[in-house]
Amino acid sequence: MATFSPVDEQLAYIKKGSAEIVKESELRAKLEKSLASGKPLRVKAGFDPTAPDLHLGHTVLLRKLKHFQDLGHTVIFLIGDFTGMIGDPTGRSATRPPLSAEEIMRNAKTYMAQVFKILSQAKTETRFNSEWFDKMKSADWIRLTAKFTVSQMLEREDFHKRFQEEKPIALHELLYPLAQGYDSVALRADVELGGTDQKFNLLVGREMQRAYGQESQVVLTTPIIEGLDGVQKMSKSLGNAIGIQEPPLEVYGKVMSISDPMMWRYYELLTDVQLDEIEKMKRESHPMAAKKDLARRIVTDFHSANAATKTAEDWAKQFQEKETPSSVEKVQVSFDDIKWSASGVRLDRLLVKCGFADSVAAATRTLEQGAVRIGEKVERNPRIQIEQLPMELPIRVGKRVKIAVIQA
Repeated sequence: MATFSPVDEQLAYIKKGSAEIVKESELRAKLEKSLASGKPLRVKAGFDPTAPDLHLGHTVLLRKLKHFQDLGHTVIFLIGDFTGMIGDPTGRSATRPPLSAEEIMRNAKTYMAQVFKILSQAKTETRFNSEWFDKMKSADWIRLTAKFTVSQMLEREDFHKRFQEEKPIALHELLYPLAQGYDSVALRADVELGGTDQKFNLLVGREMQRAYGQESQVVLTTPIIEGLDGVQKMSKSLGNAIGIQEPPLEVYGKVMSISDPMMWRYYELLTDVQLDEIEKMKRESHPMAAKKDLARRIVTDFHSANAATKTAEDWAKQFQEKETPSSVEKVQVSFDDIKWSASGVRLDRLLVKCGFADSVAAATRTLEQGAVRIGEKVERNPRIQIEQLPMELPIRVGKRVKIAVIQA
């Protein structure tokens, strides 16, 4: 029989970095029942592996799962290998192109390698929703779809907007919230986690469980974290993301580039530091020291403590002692891929090749903002001349540095 912390302590840890709990009174009741019986809650979060790489924005939800795991509850990491073939319509203005089963499974393996940097693999129940959906017959689907009406589905903001704008809504998209809701029935979930943009789907799970004679799950949503610009949500396509598989110095440098106010939000959403300790750091710590500590924690989570120590030393050499760190990444680039003229290169394309931007358009914006240095010179021109081949070109964007090795 498991032992748990007092309910108030558990709630305080769970509420850290949470956006909304539906309903908190129900969560308290479930925790009290769990404490009395010694039976852990079943806490579920589903992930459709529609892309292979995760960034820190994805880990906000994983971090909250870890908090439930820290408290002794059973965490269910649900891989939507079936729902991934439907495609989540959340936030979409058009039908999402479906992925093949092979693409989904390839991405799922990559997901798991990254997810278990945060969650304990030994303590995590990993499930695939094809386990139950592959067994469902046509009659089962008819019974499932009978639980909700079309008008209920059109209450969803993205569907409502597309309906009003006379944009197509494919029938299979209407099945997605029902399928996600049924996942909670199949897993007998006590709590389901998701981003604030997932609230409709999560609430469908509550209704679905009631329809199947189960106690409704508690819904807990987590915020959508802002990216390096501190304004827009973290996204690879916006060029403001920190990928968890990026090199340690890249991760460290990006964290050091965020604003001081954003640092405290990152502490709350991306670390296990308790709120009272964060408040104490705000009062007593120098912002630079606090930000270094944040960068060290994040590098440690996704690489190692040794890597974090080495990276901190290299960053100090790079920005405080004006030395060249030993671990600056060198990126091999073919001249033909970035060629502009016989002796010129397209710097916008070079930024993409080096991972400073996800698109030429994003690279152009970065150049226009004066955020790019070639050596010690600020460079705004997307086309520059080079002297010879091969050559090494030190590129600095904000506080990130890489050396482009341009080969003939």
